[in-house]
Amino acid sequence: MKLKLDENLNERGRALLAGAGHEVSTALSQGLQGTVDEALIEICRREGRGLVTLDLDFANPLRFRPADYPGIAVLRLPKNPTAEDLLQAVRTLARGLEANPLTGKLWIVEKGRLRVYQDRGGDP
Repeated sequence: MKLKLDENLNERGRALLAGAGHEVSTALSQGLQGTVDEALIEICRREGRGLVTLDLDFANPLRFRPADYPGIAVLRLPKNPTAEDLLQAVRTLARGLEANPLTGKLWIVEKGRLRVYQDRGGDP
């Protein structure tokens, strides 16, 4: 799957997802740091890339309707997270992507847990 990592994710997450066979670009490598949410998700839509982020604003399906995008994965970390907490969430995402398409869905990803929101059609 084609993915874009938001600026709040690191190189180890990119390497892990790329190692799992995904085509991964990053907001940082494209000079998109500081880009407003609406512009970033539109870039993802145009590029056909699912967005992977820590930004909880993207977890609101009324603001960012999942069916309109190639997918949104929001990583949820515990309070005072460690680098290992982040890697565990990315690993959970990678396992989820092995079996399920992200396209048109909102995934809330935690260590060992994946919740899926899929728009059933109609207005949000």
